[in-house]
Amino acid sequence: MAAPINAAAVAALADEVIDWRFKGLPASWWGRTPAQIRVEAPDLFDGGGAVGPVCVLRAGAMAHNLAAMAGWCRDRGVELAPHGKTHMAPQLFARQLDAGACAITAATLSHVRVYRAFGVRDVVLANELVDEAGLRWLAAELDTHPEFSMICWVDSVRGVELMTAALASAGAVRAVDVCVELGMPGGRTGCRGRHAVDEVARAAADSPRLRLVGVAGYEAAVGHDIAPDAVARVTGYLAALRAAAVRLAPLFEADQVIVTAGGSTYFDAVADVLTGDWPEGLEVRTIVRSGAYLTHDDGLYARTSPLRAALQPALQVWAQVVSRPEPGLAVLTMGRRDVSFDQDLPIPLGLTDSAVTKLNDQHAYLRLGSDTVEVGSWLGFGISHPCTVFDKWQLIPELDADDRVVGLIRTFF
Repeated sequence: MAAPINAAAVAALADEVIDWRFKGLPASWWGRTPAQIRVEAPDLFDGGGAVGPVCVLRAGAMAHNLAAMAGWCRDRGVELAPHGKTHMAPQLFARQLDAGACAITAATLSHVRVYRAFGVRDVVLANELVDEAGLRWLAAELDTHPEFSMICWVDSVRGVELMTAALASAGAVRAVDVCVELGMPGGRTGCRGRHAVDEVARAAADSPRLRLVGVAGYEAAVGHDIAPDAVARVTGYLAALRAAAVRLAPLFEADQVIVTAGGSTYFDAVADVLTGDWPEGLEVRTIVRSGAYLTHDDGLYARTSPLRAALQPALQVWAQVVSRPEPGLAVLTMGRRDVSFDQDLPIPLGLTDSAVTKLNDQHAYLRLGSDTVEVGSWLGFGISHPCTVFDKWQLIPELDADDRVVGLIRTFF
């Protein structure tokens, strides 16, 4: 069997030359490679030449989180297909696969193309794919690479028809594996209600170009609230997903039926509802798709992750104080172009009672409590929602506990 990822393609990233394109990194690194920097292991901040802002990853925390999530999945009897959109970093895909991930999840066909450029063997596309050009590419990729496996969603009869016609036009030899998606009222994609699920499932099963292999959902489509009433709504939705898998059992065209849900907030509820005793003769693979566990955070998932007591924040953005224009205010070289702000503002690390109150494109406003900071000081910030930090950085230093560079992580957004 082919390897789950092309190790040589991933390793080659260490030989790409660093230059001016990668913000925050020392100019002394230009013309050198990540492999050379890793051997030298410079201290990024102590005379290392970094310019603010700079995003960093904590190697120890990521290793801890990989092990914690892998252990949790083993204990709960679920598989993990982490969502690659979180970081879009093949080096991190490789670590997740080495830790036992069964596949990497994608949100778009462009994500899938990145994955395939690095030889990711098993992909879950958590979306319905209906554009003809994309389906032609997928058909060619599947037919050319028999080891490649991809599952995507269907949530409408029209979608099934479009997929079937495009694959037929492309002369596809292999059928595309699909899961019928059940949505939440008021949520995002997915069939609404039992009748729609059954109708779409029958259409997929009848298609000569599709293979119905399971059911899928996303239980956080309406938010990340972990209050009891919100969790009850989630578990009710998951119960409907389970019921659909049982009801549709005669239509499935695979020996092992896939039942998949589970973002980064409710994957414990997914394990509770979608594992356990299934009807005799129905062999189920329960797959969760959390991606944020790898870096965790200091905001959204620090409040809502089922493993929030066990995971460690691994993603930080560091910036310098560039101005103290008035009492109680420090302005820093970090803004909306550098750090996430869609869930929470950045969280100051090591300060007592100061808080970021506003971001401009390139500046942060730090309202000071009892803390004292000076112009030129480097300050670290925890983040909330890692997905919208990674996409702002193409090359991210990975640091050990002494701030020495032990790797450089390349992203592809």
